Amino acid sequence: MRYSQYFLPTLKENPKEAEIVSHQLMLRAGLIRQTSSGIYAWLPLGYKILKKIMDIVREEQDATGANEMLMPTIQSADLWKESGRYDAYGKEMLRITDRHDREMLFGPTNEEMITDIFKSYIQSYKDLPCNLYHIQWKFRDEIRPRFGVMRGREFLMKDAYSFDMNPDDARYSYQKYFLSYLRTFDRLGVKAIPMKADTGPIGGDLSHEFIILAETGESGVFVDKQWMEQDFTGRSIEYADREGLGKYFDKITDIYAATDEKHDEENCPLAKDQLIEARGIEVGHIFYFGTKYSEPFGAKVTDKDGNLVTLEMGSYGIGVSRVMAAVIEASHDENGIIWPESIAPFDVAVINLKTGDAACDAFCDNLYKTLQKNGKDVLYDDRDIRAGNKFADIDLIGVPWQIIVGPRGVAAGMVEIKNRKTGEKQEAAKDKILDVIG
Repeated sequence: MRYSQYFLPTLKENPKEAEIVSHQLMLRAGLIRQTSSGIYAWLPLGYKILKKIMDIVREEQDATGANEMLMPTIQSADLWKESGRYDAYGKEMLRITDRHDREMLFGPTNEEMITDIFKSYIQSYKDLPCNLYHIQWKFRDEIRPRFGVMRGREFLMKDAYSFDMNPDDARYSYQKYFLSYLRTFDRLGVKAIPMKADTGPIGGDLSHEFIILAETGESGVFVDKQWMEQDFTGRSIEYADREGLGKYFDKITDIYAATDEKHDEENCPLAKDQLIEARGIEVGHIFYFGTKYSEPFGAKVTDKDGNLVTLEMGSYGIGVSRVMAAVIEASHDENGIIWPESIAPFDVAVINLKTGDAACDAFCDNLYKTLQKNGKDVLYDDRDIRAGNKFADIDLIGVPWQIIVGPRGVAAGMVEIKNRKTGEKQEAAKDKILDVIG
């Protein structure tokens, strides 16, 4: 993509309304634009990153055997009245009526709808287990939306739902999602630590929230240093290995990690030198809630003996749009965003220091095409502006690699390559660039 043809409106100064780093940088880097309180338009660069996050989330969900679908954002109030949550949910639910005065709502979650859909088609134990998910926009009417997409009213979420015959099978489904979350966040370039959590309005008796450590986190957390020193993505574990997965789950959940609400300083099993005290941002939450929704909706199947059995259920959410802000909170410097390569908007930026110079233009045009032919997603900064402004913008948006091309380098057949994360620079011949950036 040529920068001169890309809609990328960057800002030099932090907007006054932005209180935290991720909100400031998402506005300055041209990722989002606020349209009303807690609601944002996703501009091309932001949407591109959002799609990369979705792709990783989707691939890891599919690996568990879950099936993707898409449910509507507008739901019938009757479904929520059937479960008893319509009045209990509170003012965060946006309630509306259609032209026929039917009560509707903009869905904040989908337990009711997925249960109603499921029970319409599945009647036998032979069709179980069943795991369904979708990636969809939600709306919760926060009393005080703040911090940009970190606590907005409209947000993109991956929510999955499991249906099983009995508690043992349901816990196996829960463990598969648990492991898939560790792998998902690892691929997103961050370490998300699972912590036991309250089930809240979702219900049930087993729940974990996944938290990224960041100085501007919304809650205090206490974690064993093991979490930061070791890899707990369980790459050797197969989802089909039920026993192995169960043992791994028990091992992981025995490692101490707690929010400030759950942490008991007097009875903490760790010595202070083994404990990390930090702040954290929740990016995912999983629940096993048994028959809380299947019972009122009559979601039952026949077992091998022909008896009707009420299904055991769980739900599993990842705040896809929130993840982007959390990554920025955990990975930035004074110049802007530092993206993990897996979700960076471009692999590399080619910066032409003297646009209009015939030799520089020809060199950059050729390099741009060569990198693309080698599978690189390239942002070519061909704008006719000061070099300092180009450097500032490319640093701000966080492209992992920068290839800097100037008249002297062109004459010598050399470029300067900068690693955005480390700040290290090195010179390289044109035919050695791919050896440096990979």
